[in-house]
Amino acid sequence: MINLRDKGAEIWEGWNRPKRTIFVFAMIFLAGLLPFSASWGPTSFLNTPITSFQNVLVYPVGMFILMALGLNIVVGKSGLLDLGYVAFFAIGAYTQAIMSTMLDWKTWEILPFGIMFAMISGVMLGLPALRLRGDYLAIITLGFGEIVRIIAINSTSTGGPNGISGIPNPPSVLGIQFDLMHPEHYFWLVIAMILLVVWMVRRFTVRRPGRAWEAIRQDEDVAALMGVNTLVYKLWAFVIGAAVGGAAGVLYASKVMVISPDMFKFDVSVMILACVVFGGIGNIWGVMLGAGILAYLPDRFRFLTDYRQLVFGLVLIIMMNLRPDGLLPRKKREKISEKSK
Repeated sequence: MINLRDKGAEIWEGWNRPKRTIFVFAMIFLAGLLPFSASWGPTSFLNTPITSFQNVLVYPVGMFILMALGLNIVVGKSGLLDLGYVAFFAIGAYTQAIMSTMLDWKTWEILPFGIMFAMISGVMLGLPALRLRGDYLAIITLGFGEIVRIIAINSTSTGGPNGISGIPNPPSVLGIQFDLMHPEHYFWLVIAMILLVVWMVRRFTVRRPGRAWEAIRQDEDVAALMGVNTLVYKLWAFVIGAAVGGAAGVLYASKVMVISPDMFKFDVSVMILACVVFGGIGNIWGVMLGAGILAYLPDRFRFLTDYRQLVFGLVLIIMMNLRPDGLLPRKKREKISEKSK
């Protein structure tokens, strides 16, 4: 017997799909125009006091969104707490710095290696750490982040405390140049990477890894009883999240042209985690929105000098009290989808 309510929901879903597709492409088009918005009268207020809006869009906004999507795989999808995510960002950045300055390799050749080294580090961290839970896991990941930074400080190959300078920009592609004079090109490159990560996460979510992550997030013991190899799928989450962080590190180093251990402190991990929580844990669009806002606000308040961090903290506290589940809570979206069935 045909369930008319389910059939109606299916027709409604199919009718809405073209509209959603058009909306997504429109948002991508508008995002691509963001670098030019600061020079347009009605949106000129977006300019920050110190640096140009175009540079802010690349870092921290674009990079924070990219890294927040990677951390969301670990925290939002599988329910694990990672306080050392900046380590994978640093590994990708130092891979770019070392291989480009010492081996004279190009960014596009280095990018797969940056991702690979970050994934290997994720396996090395995950195999012993993912047997633990909760606070113990958080402490181990925190320690891993500090270990990577201390190694960078004390190693001669990484330039020690002074870091590595003279990192070349990526070579041009189809006439598109990536240099200090064209920050909008970097932003478009970061958008392409973000779209690739969103596509990858959505594909994983509707397949076996995504279902396993959801089961682990809800109750790891029950998931194990149901036959889910929890260690393997948690390791998957760690490795995929690490790959995104490594890719972001490669792009970041090629943009700033100089890196040092001070760029990869613990507070970067905290900030990325705050982006995930603020936007809505497990919600891709919420994480992107939260990361964009939290990355932009500190630079917008820079005219307050010593008080900008205080203002930023107060804004964050007020928003989290008003919206404890984030800007776009995952649970509410799930409830809406259940009601539509």
